[in-house]
Amino acid sequence: MAHEIILHNFATSPFSEKVRLVFGIKGLAWRSVEIPSMLPKPDVVPLTGGYRKTPVMQIGADIFCDSQIIIRQIERRNPAPSVLPHGRGLPYGLGFWTDKPFFMASVPIIFGEIGHMVPEAFKKDREAMSPNGFSTDAMKAAAPFMRDQWRAHAAFLADHLADGRAFLQGPGPTIVDAHAHMNLWFMKGTIAAITDSLLKEFPVLDAWFERVSAIEHGKPSPMDAQDALAIAKAATSEAKPMLDPHEPRGFKPGDRVTVSADDYGRDLVAGEIVFTNAHEIAIRRNAEEVGDVVVHFPRAGFVVAPG
Repeated sequence: MAHEIILHNFATSPFSEKVRLVFGIKGLAWRSVEIPSMLPKPDVVPLTGGYRKTPVMQIGADIFCDSQIIIRQIERRNPAPSVLPHGRGLPYGLGFWTDKPFFMASVPIIFGEIGHMVPEAFKKDREAMSPNGFSTDAMKAAAPFMRDQWRAHAAFLADHLADGRAFLQGPGPTIVDAHAHMNLWFMKGTIAAITDSLLKEFPVLDAWFERVSAIEHGKPSPMDAQDALAIAKAATSEAKPMLDPHEPRGFKPGDRVTVSADDYGRDLVAGEIVFTNAHEIAIRRNAEEVGDVVVHFPRAGFVVAPG
């Protein structure tokens, strides 16, 4: 049975914006469940088993955590138009650049500037997620150095666009544009004046940003969180047990494991392996609110441990 794409997201989430842009490139219809930006997330945790980052994509009883695996699934299920027309490997690797060093330069610039306006509850939530803490005072002190870093990352993009191409890989938008757009979107939406000053020397980058933003988000329609939980409970996962003969650590279907992110938001999700491969691990778990679901994670950027 085909199920609708449901994205559990919130409006100001930069990683959600990346996925929403992919929906736009593909012109997809999808359902949007608005979730809190911090714990508690009572209508998300039953689906994910504890994973708290945003976004989460749901298709029936299959739950996809992290934008990397979400976009991989969107492309697999909706291959045309492709967001990977120039190769299927390195574009995902470029996501690690935009999601880690580029994003990690954006965060202290933003929160160093607006830290005095950030609610204490939000600070405590992000501190619990972050192994190195979440001090807006420390970010304010680091912000000048991070502006240097951010400018350098922006220059990579501007240099690539200098030959007059409309998008980063040519005449049409791809996953690489979605990756790179995220950080400019996050900065412009929060501290526009500072971002504009950093981009003043890169008019080609500002013009590219406007072209990508004009793609918008496809065809979203709202959905109530309780309806999404009911869909999961009524559905059966499409995931099938499959042994991976190349699994480096010998994990196999039926093994009990925990999965967690390796950077921040390291909450452990426990379950029973359905399948593994080089890109993905899928684990089956159960919660009263949703019954049996299968939660899918990327392998790159996540830690799998017996458990």
